[in-house]
Amino acid sequence: MTETRIETDSMGEVHVPAKAYYSAQTKRAIENFPVSGWTLHPELIRAMGWVKYACGVANRDLGKLTHSGKNKLTDQQVQFMLDAALEVAHGKWDGEFPIDVFQTGSGTSSNMNVNEVISNRAIELAGGDRFEAKKPIHPNDHVNMGQSTNCTFPTAIHVAVAHSIKTQLIPALKSLANTLDEKAKAWDKVLKIGRTHLADATPIRLGQEFSGFARQLELSVQRAQQAMAAVMELPVGGTAVGTGINTHPEFSSRVCAVLAKELDIPFIEAVNHFEANAQRDGLVECHGHLRAIAVTLFNVANNIRWLGSGPRCGFYEVILADLQPGSSIMPGKVNPVMCESLMQVAALVMGNDQTVAFSGATGGNFQLNIMMPVMGQTTVGSVVVMAGGVKAFDDLCAKLMEANPEACEASIEKSLAMVTSLNPYIGYEKAAQLAKEAFKTGKTIRQLCLEQKILSEEQLTEALDPYSMTEPHA
Repeated sequence: MTETRIETDSMGEVHVPAKAYYSAQTKRAIENFPVSGWTLHPELIRAMGWVKYACGVANRDLGKLTHSGKNKLTDQQVQFMLDAALEVAHGKWDGEFPIDVFQTGSGTSSNMNVNEVISNRAIELAGGDRFEAKKPIHPNDHVNMGQSTNCTFPTAIHVAVAHSIKTQLIPALKSLANTLDEKAKAWDKVLKIGRTHLADATPIRLGQEFSGFARQLELSVQRAQQAMAAVMELPVGGTAVGTGINTHPEFSSRVCAVLAKELDIPFIEAVNHFEANAQRDGLVECHGHLRAIAVTLFNVANNIRWLGSGPRCGFYEVILADLQPGSSIMPGKVNPVMCESLMQVAALVMGNDQTVAFSGATGGNFQLNIMMPVMGQTTVGSVVVMAGGVKAFDDLCAKLMEANPEACEASIEKSLAMVTSLNPYIGYEKAAQLAKEAFKTGKTIRQLCLEQKILSEEQLTEALDPYSMTEPHA
């Protein structure tokens, strides 16, 4: 049997694991929500630590924690509380947050979880007994001072999402964009056939094709920045229903200023706390941008997968790195595993967007959205999994792939679309007849033109120059 201790809350006594830093309310939540085994994402836990730290600093500077009265703390106790909050923010106590994601819709259980951990850890830092019944640094009276879950939990979501976008997703996207741009420049002279509708089209340079991919990633960086902008307003200070009951008028702006300084992200106080408490439209907007990024990632990875198909019976215009055996039955087979991995990540994020949009639309009743834990978990999860997927794809696929000029150029001369450049000379109808005849006979456009003496050899050389077809002409 695991050793336990007895903790109490407003509902009575609870047996808590003896060494746990959490207390009664966390234990009740563990028992009430044995749903999925999925705990809050570490980014969200750490963001809650940052929010509690910022709230503590604001209350300290406003004199709320050390004022005369029943709940007065010493300056040293306040500092220990802030130190404990920073430990949570830095991930030291991630294991002390065992509550299931699918909990009370406001996130109250997780808010109390962090309040209890900070309280007990602060008492320990102060040299006290964190197991004693009367908490000298109280989870509600001190750690949660001037706050309600209804404003601090969505604030933590915004902080976690913005921070993970800034520190993980944007750097990964920028790196992949740079990699693709480098490939585009290196492969600018490699001629190949273009494809529309999966059918042969006019020539294009491999570098041009990859410049399009690079631009898609550049736009994804912009969309990630827009996603961040959508969560810059913080609800903290609205307390229960947006009125700010039990908090100082300057509390919200001060908390936002601390978070902005510590995380180097321009957070601001919500323009309207009633909107900020009740609705999660900003989160829905944020994830909409993430969905657009996921669409781009799927498209780029899938195109590269097709370009690398083969090696003998596919396109094989790009050579992907051999990373692992591709089959348990076919010796020597190698698959485009990194492309497939990123495509699966993108599919997950696109599905996540439906969860976030549905939760935002249906969960915001009157003064509170009751779908916040799943919205926060899903959005943070989307950011982190995309960042990881992009980084892995960049390092193990994009950076390592090579062009295959021979395969690229082999298809140009036999392409029926080469006839397009003859339109100015012989007209669309005659060109179409030539294309059909070439396909029927198996001859190239050049061969037919020479046989039928449609143009001179010199004119054909100029008209059927594939490189000239890759740029506009006056």
